[in-house]
Amino acid sequence: MSTRPSTVPEGFTPTGTIATHADRRRVVFATVVGTTVEWYDFFIYATAVGLVFGQLFFAPLGANSAIIAFATVGVSFLFRPLGAFLAGHFGDKYGRKVVLTWTLILMGAATALIGLLPVYDTIGVWAPIILVFLRILQGISAGGEWGGAVLMAVEHAPKKRRGAFGASPQIGVPLGLLLASGVMALMAMIAPGDAFLEWGWRIPFLLSVVLIVVGYYIRRSVEESPVFAELSARKEKARMPIVTLFRGHALLVFIAALVFAGNNAVGYMTTGGYIQGYATNPEGPIGLERGPVLWAVTGSAVTWLLATLAAGFVSDRLGRRTTYVIGWILQLVGVFTLFPLVNTGDVGLLFGGLAILTIGLGFTYGPQAALYAELFPASIRFSGVSISYAIGAILGGAFAPTIATALVAATGSTDAVTIYLAGMTVVGLAATLLLRDRSGIPLGPDHEEEQARSPIYGMSRA
Repeated sequence: MSTRPSTVPEGFTPTGTIATHADRRRVVFATVVGTTVEWYDFFIYATAVGLVFGQLFFAPLGANSAIIAFATVGVSFLFRPLGAFLAGHFGDKYGRKVVLTWTLILMGAATALIGLLPVYDTIGVWAPIILVFLRILQGISAGGEWGGAVLMAVEHAPKKRRGAFGASPQIGVPLGLLLASGVMALMAMIAPGDAFLEWGWRIPFLLSVVLIVVGYYIRRSVEESPVFAELSARKEKARMPIVTLFRGHALLVFIAALVFAGNNAVGYMTTGGYIQGYATNPEGPIGLERGPVLWAVTGSAVTWLLATLAAGFVSDRLGRRTTYVIGWILQLVGVFTLFPLVNTGDVGLLFGGLAILTIGLGFTYGPQAALYAELFPASIRFSGVSISYAIGAILGGAFAPTIATALVAATGSTDAVTIYLAGMTVVGLAATLLLRDRSGIPLGPDHEEEQARSPIYGMSRA
């Protein structure tokens, strides 16, 4: 391992000049816009599943069409590791910036094509087949997007503000949900009833083209991560980063994945479209109107955003681990209050249940970018954070809406769903407690020996 002074000290750009506030603000803005566009595209599908896809693409498949439709949300997660492996490999070899550009284009193209796709009544079984294929492309893109975005933010950040900077790409999730739900709610007003089924749902997908152009332009304007720039200049990039990752850090990847799984399973009650579908199902116990439910979800995205931002700042003061523990406790409270409030059939109380839940979700998501970046050595960091995130998404949110739908169908009650979500929260808490807090650890390539020491309690730190 190299021990000479870093050629790009923390707080400096790859050219050796001190990074200005404007430079960092540009990076933060680019990561927020890019991840918001990516997650808007990803969530607009899940929202549509709960509202229209079951009827338009899967209803002819039989009585289990709702479960099948929600399963397509989860199918994309199975391909996130492929996106993470590809992005991790190319991101550790060729840079964070180039990967982020291509994931944005892939996601936008897949989303826009969904908006043009004929329904089952028009082309038969090819409609759900093509829909699933496009959802798989979304999954590959999402698998590669997150790791690059968080590293661009965290690796540009001052040491004492990594949590705050890392929260910037994290708020792309609630912003994407807010945008997706808001646009869907607006279209439900513009094209109510049958018009929404006929053409209204397509507009939010087609809008992706405009968002992608904006996101692409902004992302192209930022500098490459200084950590990767130094690795490249010194020719110290890993030749086979994924092999190196699993050879020395396989257990760490799994534990980090469980941390995210505890958040992701609960978060996908809204981002996966389950609450929207459950609350608006005309044959269900609530049967609320589509528009008010979408506005309630949109409102809860605001509380999620604020909690995510707050958690990033708090983690810079209290540490990642302590902030997470607070978050798991808050999330558990939200899990136990969610369905009692949703099942009242009152839109205001439904919003209250979601708002309480999203405070805990924010505190178990805001610090994740900084936490993950501080777990892995510089030369394999993109692979480490991307693959941990992708595996966590499979173990957590991939089939959470499907599991929830099946549990309610089997038991006739949401109690089993609450137990399932509480169990996932406890899993996330346990995984967090297995990790040492490494807040402030140097991220540059000169400190790979320190970074490579295991952060897992009970494991050798030599």
